[in-house]
Amino acid sequence: MRYETVIGLEVHVELATKSKIFCSCSAHSYGSEPNEHVCPACCGMPGMLPVVNKRVVDYGMKAGLMLNCDINRTTTFDKKSYYYPDLPAAYQTTQWFAPVAVNGLVEIETSKGKKNIRIKQIHMEEDAGKLVHDIMEDTTHVDFNRTSVPLIEIVSQPDLSSAEEVEAYLDRLKNLLRYAKVAECEMAHGTMRCDVNLSVRPEGSDKLGVRTEMKNMNSIEAIKRAIDYETARHIDAIENGTEVLVQETRRWDDIKGKSYAMRTKETAGDYRYFPDPNVMPVIIDDDWYEGIKATLPEFPEVKRAKYINEYGLSEYDADRIAQSIALCECFEDACAVSKSAKDAANWMISDVMKTLNNKQMTYDMLTLNGKKLGELILLVTGNKVSRANGKKILVAMFDDETVNPEQYAEENDLILSDNTDLVKKVVGEVIASDPKSVADYKSGKEKALMALFGKCMKELKGNCDPQTLRNILTEEVNKA
Repeated sequence: MRYETVIGLEVHVELATKSKIFCSCSAHSYGSEPNEHVCPACCGMPGMLPVVNKRVVDYGMKAGLMLNCDINRTTTFDKKSYYYPDLPAAYQTTQWFAPVAVNGLVEIETSKGKKNIRIKQIHMEEDAGKLVHDIMEDTTHVDFNRTSVPLIEIVSQPDLSSAEEVEAYLDRLKNLLRYAKVAECEMAHGTMRCDVNLSVRPEGSDKLGVRTEMKNMNSIEAIKRAIDYETARHIDAIENGTEVLVQETRRWDDIKGKSYAMRTKETAGDYRYFPDPNVMPVIIDDDWYEGIKATLPEFPEVKRAKYINEYGLSEYDADRIAQSIALCECFEDACAVSKSAKDAANWMISDVMKTLNNKQMTYDMLTLNGKKLGELILLVTGNKVSRANGKKILVAMFDDETVNPEQYAEENDLILSDNTDLVKKVVGEVIASDPKSVADYKSGKEKALMALFGKCMKELKGNCDPQTLRNILTEEVNKA
C-alpha cells in the first residue's frame, strides 16, 4: 500500500522589537548576564499589570498581511495555563479566541511545481524563560531574560506532504517576514523555531491518521531528517504492528537521528484557555490598519520582475539581489545615484556580497548606505578612482558608515593621477629592475608584460588609469 504524509507546522517567530510584549525591558539579551533584563512584570510578580507594546501589534498585523491573512479588527489576549519553572506566572499570555490574523495563504514552489499552503491563524504571545542545567552542581537555574519576549506563532493547515515542501514553506516565511522587517527569522539564533505535526494515511484517503508533534525544531536539516524518520516510523507501525501509535509530543535527537516520546499530546481543554482580564481588547481602527498596509514592501517576485523588465538585469542578477530586502534597498539607492543598474548590480554581486561573506554577515545584516555606494560607483566609472582602490573604499564604508567615498579617497591618496611624467618614471625604473621579464615579453610571452604591469601599479599604489599605464608600459618595453 502507498501512503502519504500529512504535515502541519506551528512556526514560532521572535519579533524584532526593542522591548518586550508587556513591559519596557529589552527584548534582546544575547550575551547578557542571566536575569539582567527582567522586571516585576515579566517575572510574574503579583499585582503587576501588563501593558501591550503597540509595535508588537504593528508587526503582527504586518506579518499577517504579508501572508495574505485577514486581520481581526478586534483582537484579544488570553491565558494558557500550564506550569513549568521557566514560566513564572504559571500561564502564558497568548491569543486563542481572537488572534490578530486568520485565513492566510502562502504559495510555495518545489520540484513538483507550485502549491498553496493555507494559514489557519497568526497569534501574538509571550516567550517563556530558559532553564540552564548544571551537571556539576546537579542543579537547574532559571534565566528569565527571554520571558515576555514577543512572538508570533504561525499555524498552518495540514497541507504539507514532504520534507521538501516544509523546507520551501519555511524559506518562504523567512523571506516574506524579513522583507517586512518584522523578524530576523534565524533558526541558528533561536529567533525562529518550529513544531512539526505529522501523521500518515493511505494515499487517496481523506481521513487523518494519528498525529504526533515534534517540538522546538531549530534547523531545516534537522526538520527534514525528523520528518523522514517519523514518516518511516508511522508506516512501519501501521504495516507491521511494531508499536501502537498514540497522539503525543515527541523530542527529536539529531545526534542519534531518532525521536522519543515526551508526553501525551495536550488538547485545548488541558490548557484551560480563558480571556486575560488584565489585558484589554485591542481595537484596530481604519487609520491604524491602512497605515500598516501602506508600509508593506513589494514582494520578492515583484522586485525580481521589476529588475528584469525595468532595470534590464539578467535573471541571475535579479535573483541574487532579490534574495534580501536589504540588498534591494541598497541596490535601488545606488542605481538612483549612479544612473547605471548594470554597474550597481555588478558592485552588489561581486563586491558587496563578497564583503558580507568575508565579515560573516547575512545579507539582511547589510547597513551599507546605497546612495554612498552610488557615489563610489561614479568615482570609478568617472576614472577618478581605480576599481582596485574602489574596493578598498568599500571596505572602509562597511567599517564606518560615516565614510564619504570621495573624501576618503582624497585623504588616503587614492585618487587617480594624470601625471604621465610620474608614470613614465615608474615604468622606467620597473623595466630597469626586471630585464628578465622584458626579455620574456620580447620573446613572445604576453604574461611577462602583465608581471611588469602589476609591479608598476604597485609602485603607483593603484593611482593610475590602467589603460594609460598599459600604453606607456608597452611603448617603453618595446624601446628597451
